[in-house]
Amino acid sequence: MSYIRRHARVLAVALSCLGIGAAGSAIAAAGASPSSSAARARAARGALARAGWRREFVRTHAVHGELVVATRQGFKTIVLDRGFVDSVSGNALVIREGTRKATYRTLTLTIPAGARVIDNRQPATLSQLTPGEHVLVVQGPQRTLVVARTPVAGQ
Repeated sequence: MSYIRRHARVLAVALSCLGIGAAGSAIAAAGASPSSSAARARAARGALARAGWRREFVRTHAVHGELVVATRQGFKTIVLDRGFVDSVSGNALVIREGTRKATYRTLTLTIPAGARVIDNRQPATLSQLTPGEHVLVVQGPQRTLVVARTPVAGQ
């Protein structure tokens, strides 16, 4: 059995971490850049597009992650939480991290007022999220992004 076959899982995890780090670095660098918001958005999309299948792995399998990335201004921490909306009250979002069948943990996140919220690919407010929706929360040093969508039947 070849070396690559024996260590395929370790290599997959390492490549995934590399992709997550690249995407996190782009998000942190975009937040630290003094350029326009459109330029920052293009830079983040470009980094995520280059991540390729690693982005898909994170989108479908990652439940919680904490990335520390190096920027010109120092180290920045980015936190990813994925799961399902339990409830929303004011600026508190309660999510059940995990999959449809298994729960990793339930946690309450305080979402800042300036956070960007997207529900079913449309700009929304935190109060418009409904229990049971898939949700991804990305918290960076300067921004918070909440992306939710209504699950398709059978998922």
